[in-house]
Amino acid sequence: MIVITAPTGNIGRHLLSLLLESAPAAGEELRVIVRDPARLPDAARGRVEVVTGSHGDAGVLDRAFEGADAVFWLVPPDASLPPGDAYTGFTRPAAEAFTAHGVGHVVGVSALGRGTPLADRAGLVTASLAVDDLIAGTGVAYRALANPSFFENLLEEADSIREKGVFTDTVAADRRAPLVAVADIAAAAARLLLDRSWTGTGSVPVLGPEDLSPDDLARIMTEQLGRPVRYERRPLDELYTTLAGYGLDEEFARGVVDMKRAKDEGLDAGVARTPDTASPTTFEQWCARTLKPAVLS
Repeated sequence: MIVITAPTGNIGRHLLSLLLESAPAAGEELRVIVRDPARLPDAARGRVEVVTGSHGDAGVLDRAFEGADAVFWLVPPDASLPPGDAYTGFTRPAAEAFTAHGVGHVVGVSALGRGTPLADRAGLVTASLAVDDLIAGTGVAYRALANPSFFENLLEEADSIREKGVFTDTVAADRRAPLVAVADIAAAAARLLLDRSWTGTGSVPVLGPEDLSPDDLARIMTEQLGRPVRYERRPLDELYTTLAGYGLDEEFARGVVDMKRAKDEGLDAGVARTPDTASPTTFEQWCARTLKPAVLS
């Protein structure tokens, strides 16, 4: 029995699709925790057990983890709370439930940066790494998917790209760093959940096929979209003011800014890309499949 949290989210929906294809042949049953079962894809209906509610709720977790062999754990960040409450606070009931129900294996969504000098001052990334420590401390076999920023973050810029030919961030225009498609993160999770021969705790970096800078992204988007796209760098203090203006918790907004600062200082550069840490989807492929329809529709 594999339990999937956040099955309708960016990563979870890809993971659910992969496991619906692979789990039956492997003799695995699937269970999902979801607030709104109506959002599950039609392909899942009648093929997965559904536990309705929040995976931050201890009662929901007691039902969901009963008889579970493996769990996919993803924290949906709550910007109305300070980072510690939003990440480790949300996960603490799950950590207790892993132990109470004898869950053997957990795969979590985390971030790059562990072991770097920036790890303890990287805002939301620091909070994410604390979740890994909390889960690892339960004694379950645990693998943290250590991810860089997602290609999908650019979908938040689709309107600006369409209307102005501009996307923004706070890192230097020539700062090359790994980037990854969420589908590749889901594929890494599926492999770990289906082959549970691993033990102990550790990180599994998912780095994409190459490092890219904002200027690289602008060039590739220009080619793929057939229209000029350029990058504009935003000051960090402007980002904080914008986030606070949206009503985010002040500490959470500061956590976003600290994460962005750390990334600009090389937070994601601490892991070498090898055949084991690379993932296949190129930015060109992602643009053609995902960004182009979003921008040109």
